[in-house]
Amino acid sequence: MIIIQCAMEMEAQPFLATLGDAPRTETIANQRFHFGPSFAVAITGIGLANAAAGTARALQLVPEAELVIAAGTCGGLHTGIEVGDIAVATNAIYSMADATAFGYEPGQVPGMPASYDALTIPTLDMPHMTGRVISADAFITASNVDAARGRFPETIATDMETAAMAQTCFAAEVPWVSLRAVSDLCGPAAGQDFHMDGALAAQRSFDAVTSFLETTGRI
Repeated sequence: MIIIQCAMEMEAQPFLATLGDAPRTETIANQRFHFGPSFAVAITGIGLANAAAGTARALQLVPEAELVIAAGTCGGLHTGIEVGDIAVATNAIYSMADATAFGYEPGQVPGMPASYDALTIPTLDMPHMTGRVISADAFITASNVDAARGRFPETIATDMETAAMAQTCFAAEVPWVSLRAVSDLCGPAAGQDFHMDGALAAQRSFDAVTSFLETTGRI
């Protein structure tokens, strides 16, 4: 069984549509979990705490889970990424965590790894960029994008959930991947489109996840 983690109903909708009319559902602390024959969809809510709690609950509900996938939308941070591209995470990190005064790496939570490595996936047959994803309970905009790029220059995208999901997966020893579609650019360059409809971006993420699962023989 595979767990699909989405922050919002809009991001989950393409996956829910494949589950049929009456999938089994569970609601715990305002988080919803929908179960199909080959995957479960966890709608966790926005933010790090929601993502960690929802992923932990999903792993309890699906103890045989073999993989957790972060799906939905994200902000494009790399200067070369475009709206509509899929951000394929190689690892995730907390962009706001700072214990460097005690010898830790930027973004590292004391007692935890410097970053959380994702499962390597085959080449995706749609526009994408592969690299680090950062997460925080704060939006990155034109006013603070330079600081984020300066601190984590290899980062391709940012969101508010993936690192927390990844930390939970690390603790549970369950592999994870993140295939989110860029819906907005953080500080777009001149001439770049900077926004895509969220539902359209969610559909692109769904297409990427489906392609990955089919290519690897998981569905």
